[in-house]
Amino acid sequence: MDSPEVSLGNYEAVYEYYRAHQQNRWAAKLAYAALALKYRPRITYAPGAEAALAALLECRTQLVVAVNHLTESDQFTLAATAWRTPLRRMIGRTRVLAKDELFVDPAQRKKVDMMGSIPVFRSKNHGLRAVSEAGRVMMDVAAERLNRGDCLAIFPEGTCNVEDPRTLQHVNSGIGHIVSRAEKLGCSPALVSIGISYGSGVGNVKCASVFVGTPVVDLGGKPMDIARAVQGDLQHAVDGAVASY
Repeated sequence: MDSPEVSLGNYEAVYEYYRAHQQNRWAAKLAYAALALKYRPRITYAPGAEAALAALLECRTQLVVAVNHLTESDQFTLAATAWRTPLRRMIGRTRVLAKDELFVDPAQRKKVDMMGSIPVFRSKNHGLRAVSEAGRVMMDVAAERLNRGDCLAIFPEGTCNVEDPRTLQHVNSGIGHIVSRAEKLGCSPALVSIGISYGSGVGNVKCASVFVGTPVVDLGGKPMDIARAVQGDLQHAVDGAVASY
């Protein structure tokens, strides 16, 4: 299937394509390894988190990885973190929700496609009413990918935090809807919160402090309840990253 133009007016074809798109795993692994050499995050874990994460992956449990959003380089920090943690085994089988602007330039789109990204049309760019149906289809696709065995990485704040990098912005309900829809399909994903800190303000993005939280294996509940649980757990991870910087 040829890749369609990523535009809001073409969202049905866009999500039909990303419902099945699969990147080259070996190319993805090479890219992640290269990013790990360039971006060298200092990684710490909550007590027992590394072993718990490895055990979940060994059992092929699907993961929803929630990450705070500080800069446009966070995706590279996350990729480097994945390479240096048990998440490495999911490279090539992880979908990353990314803003639709990243899919406009053909050269850049080739890169984000290789990293497993799925475009998101944001209300801040297109208006809430305009993106409502596209958002519902995107959440269905994300839930289906989880149910088929993929993991999912999300920056649930939806935009970069330029006000206070120590305090998480409001977590949108989208992550709760995705998890809830995945559960209705029969999938029980676990939450892994990853906090990023670049020091005071935004310092050296190539020397981030990253904190991996203890996986949360029971996310059942209504979408807003799940979103609130993510808010608290991810804030704890951000606190850990800030304290470890």
